[in-house]
Amino acid sequence: MLPGTDWASLYDAVKDECRSGLWAQGVGLARNGAVSASGEGGGGTWSFRVGAAATVTLHPGDAEWDCDCGSRIDPCAHVAAAAIAVRQNPDAVFAAAAARRHVRYELSIAGDAITLQRSLATPDGAAEPLGDLGASGATPSATDVVLDRLLRDTRTRAIAAASFAPFLRALADAEDVHLAGDPVRVSRDPAFPKARVQDGADGGVEVVVTADPEVAAVVASGIVRTGDTLRPMGVTGRYGARWERLPARRTYAPAAFAEVVGRVLPELEREIDVEVATTRLPGRTGATPPWVRFNLETVEQAIELRPELVYGDPPVARVEAGRLVHLRGAVPRRDEAAEHRLELRLRDDLHLALGRRVRLAGADAARLLSGIRTFDDGRPPAARARTTDVALTPRLVGAGADAAVVFEAPDGTQRATAEAVVGAWRDGLSLVPLGGGFGAVPSGWLAKHGHLVTELLSAREAGGGRVPRAAMPLVAEVCEAFDQPPPFDAGRLTALLEAGAVDVPADFTGTLRPYQRDGVAWLIARRDADLGAVLADDMGLGKTIQALCALRGRTLVVCPRSVIHNWQAEIARFRPSLRVALYHGPRREPCDADVTITTYATLRNDADVLVATRWDTVVLDEAQAIKNPDSQTARAAYALDAGFRLSLSGTPVENRLDELWSQMHFANRGLLGGRRDFAERYETPVADGDARAAERLRRRIGPFVLRRLKREVAQDLPPRTDAVLTCELEPSERAVYDAVRAAARADVARRLGDGGNVLAALEALLRLRQAACHVGLVPGHEAATSSKVEALLDALGDAVADGHKALVFSQWTSLLDRVEPHLRGNAIPFTRLDGSTRDRAGVVDAFQRADGPPVMLVSLTAGGTGLNLTAADHVFLLDPWWNPAVEDQAADRAHRIGQDRPVLVYRMVAKDTVEERVLALQAQKRGVAEAALGSGSAGGALTRDDILALLD
Repeated sequence: MLPGTDWASLYDAVKDECRSGLWAQGVGLARNGAVSASGEGGGGTWSFRVGAAATVTLHPGDAEWDCDCGSRIDPCAHVAAAAIAVRQNPDAVFAAAAARRHVRYELSIAGDAITLQRSLATPDGAAEPLGDLGASGATPSATDVVLDRLLRDTRTRAIAAASFAPFLRALADAEDVHLAGDPVRVSRDPAFPKARVQDGADGGVEVVVTADPEVAAVVASGIVRTGDTLRPMGVTGRYGARWERLPARRTYAPAAFAEVVGRVLPELEREIDVEVATTRLPGRTGATPPWVRFNLETVEQAIELRPELVYGDPPVARVEAGRLVHLRGAVPRRDEAAEHRLELRLRDDLHLALGRRVRLAGADAARLLSGIRTFDDGRPPAARARTTDVALTPRLVGAGADAAVVFEAPDGTQRATAEAVVGAWRDGLSLVPLGGGFGAVPSGWLAKHGHLVTELLSAREAGGGRVPRAAMPLVAEVCEAFDQPPPFDAGRLTALLEAGAVDVPADFTGTLRPYQRDGVAWLIARRDADLGAVLADDMGLGKTIQALCALRGRTLVVCPRSVIHNWQAEIARFRPSLRVALYHGPRREPCDADVTITTYATLRNDADVLVATRWDTVVLDEAQAIKNPDSQTARAAYALDAGFRLSLSGTPVENRLDELWSQMHFANRGLLGGRRDFAERYETPVADGDARAAERLRRRIGPFVLRRLKREVAQDLPPRTDAVLTCELEPSERAVYDAVRAAARADVARRLGDGGNVLAALEALLRLRQAACHVGLVPGHEAATSSKVEALLDALGDAVADGHKALVFSQWTSLLDRVEPHLRGNAIPFTRLDGSTRDRAGVVDAFQRADGPPVMLVSLTAGGTGLNLTAADHVFLLDPWWNPAVEDQAADRAHRIGQDRPVLVYRMVAKDTVEERVLALQAQKRGVAEAALGSGSAGGALTRDDILALLD
């Protein structure tokens, strides 16, 4: 130890800063004698050589250090090794190497350049440079002679590591070898990496390749150091000449286990030792030849074929995108040479490529099938599959919820799935895959009963492999197609669904109209049959009262925020004995009550709380809130745990038929199958005018949807008259409108042309619609009034003078803002209800009073649902839009039970504008709901052609 040098403080400082893994590496380097002092730099600074890779400078006085290894981590393992060595074994670090009179070989390595120098070691430890070995006076050994010859053949002093292998083999027999001043030994035995297969995450396995744990360092490309011994690397190609790619880790998911067993492990085992330390991998088999399997499908009156390589018959693995995929049983060892031969044969004999689909029809398909029959697919001739056309016969298996249809060969030895047969039939194909051959599709039978098999498949899929209870009538129809008696469950269900006597709750205090009594009996029958229901009565017929009569047990009511108080009032009025709790607001807490009322927003936000509760009954009011099946609200509603599910909506179909699917998926999951299947079987055909599809849909949902129109059941309700009030734009308004129209046409064409969706194009139409109502709504324009506002004031003045009350609806509160000053200027009292209204009940009560204001301005969003405004008998719709269901909801705030005067509904339309085309479009869009429900309350979705037509 050098006196006056504070190595202990430096040691402590390095240890405090060094990462534990690097410190451990430093311990190994120091222990293996890799550290040697190379000189003093002045000022107490010392340099040390650590192995062959780094020079470390230590500043013990300042407790600082440097290393030239280039590591981004400070301190590195070399600094740790130097600090440890000078602290624990200073004599070995600073002592000069003992010398003896013999040929000493000094290796120095800079990168991948190795310099080999010779000297003559003397007994006193001195060393003399050695030039000519023959003239040195030393007695050379055989090793010295070999190395002398190798050095003479080397034209440069620095030898590339890639060319150093013969030197290394010769140095294995040398007596005195130094590396960077340290004595080392040299061995011819290569050092190899080690592989270990162990459990990985998510059920997979991990293959880890690491250097031999005895390897202390890689001193140059292809050369490692184990302790004080230099050894050649046994494997360098895939791991790098310096093993810089080690450790190598790769994780394989369960789907890749076949590739691990069949290819990865055999390749590793050819080079290095492999330890398998997992039980997750499947077993291995011996040599199993691959063969070509032909997968056939019939698509659009053609044959679609895809050849693939498989192992085993029946296959236990297949080759997919160059990777072995395990199917069953033990995994074979891949024979990639045989795979390549089959690939070439397939190309030359059949002009096919592995994994590539081809579609052929007619004579081309026949020629291909003939070629497959004689193709040498890699199996023995006796095992080759023969392609034959087997006539398939449908058969009903199972009963009740387990009912299924299969298609079998006459001898029962071969079977095709119903999914495959129905899929081929729907595509107009005559063949279906059948084991090693092809079966003929029974097209005649399917033409009569294929739609039933399709619905049964869809119902089973939606029911998790079993037919849902609500679909038992479908099972009865399938049984009838096979001339078999219906299952007991279907007959029992039919009896349960037959409404009996009305069992009105004892605490019900109201009086039911005849059609309401029928509705209550219908609801109770479905409730008692453990089935859901959709009550889709026309708006204003008392769906809430009917639902109240069917409530049983612990009930959750989900409704828009605007009708919470209406539910509280109706329960207090008609079933006062029920305990009611409101689960809404910032401090909401679950509580024990007969009826819990919440909002759709709260359901969405607190889904975990509400879904965790078992409800006897769940009611969705204004259930069009779940019309988008992908919304979080709809998904939360589907997840609710309830015995009886009831959906209330006067407009179960507003835009698209999948809104009806959403309602039924909530009420009776699985009845209409999955969304994609529903779109193929019902939504698209009905939209295209397929009457048979519409009839099948009505028959399927009929037992679970009750819809009555006011004109059918409420004869005492006064008539509703719809009229159009047309106004003429002033020249200044027309100029602005025409300018906006030109810009809108260009914008819509651009958006649709760029692949934009319909909703994006609707945004471009917004300004055009506003320009037809009031120029002041268009950015950059101002106007005191508009032709439409003046027409509204004239009509309101007449109505108020005659003692009528009126509702004025608009989608835009900014338009209502422009109406208000004119009402004040004409001394027409009014009130207003929009999204900013806090006391909604107070505003409604004030308007409903006989002495209340005669006019109410209402935003369509805030007042389109859940309000009873029968004091009004005039309704003005300021800005009509394409969806008539939204307008009907607004109009029915006045035209509902409790109204005793005729109701006039005026749509205010600016002449020669987009609004006239909107009215024509409304008439075209009423067909979808009519087809599904037998009513014309709503229309189909708006298409690109519709939007372009609005701009003509």
